[in-house]
Amino acid sequence: MKKWITFIGVFVLSLAVFISLFVIWQSKVPFSDQEDRAVQMALEQKALAQVDDAEVYNGTISYVTVFGMDENGDDKAVFIPTKASKDPLEEVLLKDGISEKQAIKVVQDEFKVKEVLHTKLGLEDSKVVWEITFFNENDKLNYVYLLFENGNWWKRILNL
Repeated sequence: MKKWITFIGVFVLSLAVFISLFVIWQSKVPFSDQEDRAVQMALEQKALAQVDDAEVYNGTISYVTVFGMDENGDDKAVFIPTKASKDPLEEVLLKDGISEKQAIKVVQDEFKVKEVLHTKLGLEDSKVVWEITFFNENDKLNYVYLLFENGNWWKRILNL
């Protein structure tokens, strides 16, 4: 009887681990599909000659930000809406604004940051912004937005 209980316990635990891993894997599929489509579009429209990374940015409108290099060798970010649009692609040269590290430093100078969760470059109201999500010293969640062009504050959502 003890062997049966052990067998059932191991089986149920293994099944739970398998289902958990499957759900996590499946949850990433929609994002990877959007990223793949955006990368393909950036290359097809010759906005980028080489792609380094892509990430989904969910703001007022969802975009996939595709990072890479253009034909001149300049680092560039291209913003591709996740829904079909006939508007031209928005793009920005990364040298024309503050870097991710500079944006994080601005936030750390203003707030007591315990942990930075993520930093994303996105497009909000035709402005390129850095979205920085972090926990402060009181373990409160914070979202802050800095303008890419000069590092000035655009919006703050604090102590959630």
